[in-house]
Amino acid sequence: MPHEPITSTEVTEDLEAVEGGDGILVIRSHENCRGWNGIRYKTGMSATNVGSEHLSMNVATIPPGGVAYAHVHVGFELMLYIMKGRVRHEYGPGLKKSIENGAGDFIFIKPDVPHEVFNLSDTEPVVAVVARAAADEWQRIVPYDRDSE
Repeated sequence: MPHEPITSTEVTEDLEAVEGGDGILVIRSHENCRGWNGIRYKTGMSATNVGSEHLSMNVATIPPGGVAYAHVHVGFELMLYIMKGRVRHEYGPGLKKSIENGAGDFIFIKPDVPHEVFNLSDTEPVVAVVARAAADEWQRIVPYDRDSE
């Protein structure tokens, strides 16, 4: 099945937010800059703004009652650290498996595993640190149809 990237909205790469050089680059605390698939992201680091070759990292917020609709990270691993809130991942072929996680949990998602993420609260956001083994992550995240398998 060919994969088409999920296009993000409100994409802004704040190159002026990057400080430093000579081997160490910094982005100070920043507001959300990108909306994608029901999630808001703070300015993070990737190939686009710091020239990383294999990694990207940012902070994601899923609003109360929000859903990050079914998608796949094509060819790269992802790790999350839940800072606030509770989520349920439905995952695997047809999204038939599920697991719940909360603040303080680490999550590892293998490449190409379809998943959909639900904020379990109607009043509190979920906030997570997201680290990906891809510096070009936005071109390699594609939608997934839970009825396809």
